[in-house]
Amino acid sequence: MKYYYKLLGITMLVISLTACEKQNPNLNKTGNDELESLELDHKINQNLMQYADIIYIPIYSDIYINAQNPNSLLSATLSIRNTSTSDSLFVSTIDYFNTAGTLVRNYLNNPISLPPMGTVNYVVEKDDTAGGSGANFIVTLSAKHNGVKPLIQAIMIGENGNNQGFAFSTDGYSIKSNTTNN
Repeated sequence: MKYYYKLLGITMLVISLTACEKQNPNLNKTGNDELESLELDHKINQNLMQYADIIYIPIYSDIYINAQNPNSLLSATLSIRNTSTSDSLFVSTIDYFNTAGTLVRNYLNNPISLPPMGTVNYVVEKDDTAGGSGANFIVTLSAKHNGVKPLIQAIMIGENGNNQGFAFSTDGYSIKSNTTNN
């Protein structure tokens, strides 16, 4: 009987420890990384691209609320949306920088192809403070036709501890655009 209770206790401990494991918010419903599922197995031939752009997107991992709670941590979602109904959008880099301008991490190993009207999101968790209050993303894009107009935003969500939540968004800004009229 002691063995039974010991086995039951160990089983319950294993179940409780695995249930508490933090889920990666960047996995899709099939358990695959959303970005990895869109990755190309080859480089993008930039000579075929009529549209190229580098987008800066500000991210806030914490903001000042009041004197009692000087830093309110935020979760952030980077959203890259292909607004074209006919052309794919190629994303070559998604780089995350901290307040000092130092590269924190690269989110892509290989370029991704975002299908027409497709969206890809990436979450920076609330407890990920590596970016600081002045964090930002740099996203490099290209497309075969110059009529592509992607929408890139970041959505930040937080709370101030009084059962009050808040959310706000920032837009991406082109810092180096290159289009051709071919």
